[in-house]
Amino acid sequence: MSEKPVNEMSFEEAMAELEAVVGQLERGDVPLDASISLYERGAALKARCEAKLKEAEEKVAKLTLDGDGNPTGTEPLDAG
Repeated sequence: MSEKPVNEMSFEEAMAELEAVVGQLERGDVPLDASISLYERGAALKARCEAKLKEAEEKVAKLTLDGDGNPTGTEPLDAG
């Protein structure tokens, strides 16, 4: 597992480590104390992935145009 703080990880780093954590927990070959630590790390990694996805969603915007077709700015993708 990475020693990098979860809050400094990219989405891809957090997802890769989360997959490794899940794999270890599913195998069941980890002592109880280590399993608890892995579970806690996994929960933090999951939260980081969710936060990075939300951040990406907020950046997705559509271009708004005026009557002549000139760009005027952006608005949220889900705005009607």
